[in-house]
Amino acid sequence: YANYLAAGVGSNDIGLDRSQQGGERVVYFEKRGSKLMLIQPNLRYVARSENELEKKSVREAFASSVIFGFPVEAEQDGAYLIDLSPFLMRDAHGVTDRLRGMREGNYSLDKSRSSLYAEGTFNFPLNSEIETLLTFTGSNPGRELRSVVPDPSAITVRQHHSFVALPDDNYTPRAYDPRAGYYPTTFMDYAAPIEEDMAVRYINRHRLEKKDPNAELSEAVEPIVYYLDNGTPEPVRSALLDGARWWNEAFEAAGYKDAFQVKVLPDDAHPLDIRYNMINWVHRSTRGWSYGGSVVDPRTGEIIKGNVLLGSLRVRQDFMIATGLLAPFSEESMEGMDDLSNSPMMDMALARIRQLSAHEVGHTLGIYHNFASSVNNRASVMDYPHPKVDIIDGALDLDDAYDVGIGEWDKATIAYGYQDFPEGTDETQALNEILEQARRDGLDYISDNDARPQSGSHPTAHLWDYGQNPVQQLDHILEVREVALDQFGLANIPEGRPLTYLEDV
Repeated sequence: YANYLAAGVGSNDIGLDRSQQGGERVVYFEKRGSKLMLIQPNLRYVARSENELEKKSVREAFASSVIFGFPVEAEQDGAYLIDLSPFLMRDAHGVTDRLRGMREGNYSLDKSRSSLYAEGTFNFPLNSEIETLLTFTGSNPGRELRSVVPDPSAITVRQHHSFVALPDDNYTPRAYDPRAGYYPTTFMDYAAPIEEDMAVRYINRHRLEKKDPNAELSEAVEPIVYYLDNGTPEPVRSALLDGARWWNEAFEAAGYKDAFQVKVLPDDAHPLDIRYNMINWVHRSTRGWSYGGSVVDPRTGEIIKGNVLLGSLRVRQDFMIATGLLAPFSEESMEGMDDLSNSPMMDMALARIRQLSAHEVGHTLGIYHNFASSVNNRASVMDYPHPKVDIIDGALDLDDAYDVGIGEWDKATIAYGYQDFPEGTDETQALNEILEQARRDGLDYISDNDARPQSGSHPTAHLWDYGQNPVQQLDHILEVREVALDQFGLANIPEGRPLTYLEDV
């Protein structure tokens, strides 16, 4: 069972975005008395044992969660009829808690202004998708809320619920290695031998198998397909498709042919249908984060659905950054530039959005940040890059602002996560060799924990830098800043724009 926010509030500061994930959990129904209980078992603590009593002792040691209790309306041949409406007509996404926590007001669900939403409700052989229109009423709305809601006393959003059959047992989990750069799924096995680690760690990844595991290059039994939000306009649409498709280079290097595909979502499909891996183009009133998440089977680490959210104002911000650096609106600079859609500023903004598309899709493939990329010749799209600015003949140049294509580290980490080995291969040894080869090739991996100021202090892991030496890069950035400030003026905004826009730039 997974839930989402299908239609959001529109403020990055509040953080209730369209297509935002609310969480996923394995659930089952159990008849108790006159009720059918919807139960979430505790999968963080298990006993992987043939002894049923040993399993039972662990289940009873740690609490499970009854998510809802349904009165049984009718029963026939072991099947039960229940009314799902009370379960759906609740704040499953925690909108009221979010608003209260952000000091944006005290609200509660008004069921008289809420209903099922038929346009987002579908049923398929292996999944049921149900959507509701919910209205929250209250008082004391905060500034951010007042700026985005037409009537702050009534906030109407939509929440989406997915019930999906569990995957079959043909998926083989892959062991987690902290050198490989993957998010882990972790649980404790109380049946593990005393001398062994109780923690079981698998990497998060999609299911992918070669049709011919013995072939050096093979098609996949079932390719990984991502879909781009069909409401994305050009030229952003083409840029996002291009960037996401870079990952196919990494899968080809791992021996797959056309195993990673990116398409535009069909017009009759719903973006929150659990069957579609999505790249969502999300609008907000203020610029904010983009991020990638996944619906993951907590028993195995298998990714069921990838879900990327890209903030639409990012590309506009990057365009403005480029105008701030280049001061392009002088008469001399505008010569030969007939259309700003074909300008150096647009080139840089689209180059950034391609890189961002690849970056966030990488997260939904199970991959963590790698903040060593900047000292490894831009070896990964999973770093945080600022625009790389060159100084040529005293002028700023953005032709190489962002890299193009997948990096060498990305190929190595995809090989670790998705390589399909021929029968008879010692997988543990083969996976270790992939990481050892990456090390021999000089490809470093530095995670968030080692890179961010709050938790780490690795000298080559600054989140926004380039080159081998951070001190030299600081000197270069100061030179870039000096050139940009020396030329800053009317040429940084188009003719006819109020001068106050200089402050924005």
